[in-house]
Amino acid sequence: MHDDSDAIDRGDEPAERSLNAVVEATPADVRADVPADLVVLGDETAVEARAFLTVVRQVAAGEQPETAIPLLLLATSQVLVTGARLGAITDVVPAQRFEPDLGSDDDAERLRNDLAILFTGLDDYAEVVDPLTSTEVSGAQVSGDLAEIAAALVHGLRHHAEGRYSEALWWWQFSYLSSWGGRAASAVRVLQSVISHIRLDADDDLVAEAQFDALLP
Repeated sequence: MHDDSDAIDRGDEPAERSLNAVVEATPADVRADVPADLVVLGDETAVEARAFLTVVRQVAAGEQPETAIPLLLLATSQVLVTGARLGAITDVVPAQRFEPDLGSDDDAERLRNDLAILFTGLDDYAEVVDPLTSTEVSGAQVSGDLAEIAAALVHGLRHHAEGRYSEALWWWQFSYLSSWGGRAASAVRVLQSVISHIRLDADDDLVAEAQFDALLP
């Protein structure tokens, strides 16, 4: 298999339709050779993936400016739980060695750029590359993290929509362990930190005034 995790755009469909089409798609059929429990897991993962994509797409489009950070924190935390479920099961073996040609990554780049605008002044952060093996620190961007997660989830959703359940689960599991799981964990840490600073770094006098006003009839 080749790794096209950064590509959202399918080569034979317009870029502007790719995210919408995948988010709204339903599986064509269920493969008879997939155990029932994996079918359920695949369907539940698809639901969570679509929910994440919907939130990220709406936030990137500027539809929820006042609640963008909390919404992204909630959506990313939820999809991270979904990934943890995939990481907890034994390795999924795909029934076929098939990967769709996703074409260019224009849609992923557009999402990344829109999120970067949203996170102006907050996008860049520092992280330890691998806390288990070294203390090396590198730079990352929240916008890039969210776009990478979206790209990986879309890739699996395309398998799922075509009824290739084992391929969808293999891809989601593999990409969770190798890429988007780490990106989601980092994004959650940064988003939580942003909210903490907003809530806790406020001026004490302003907070006291707000609390006093709230007590007035």
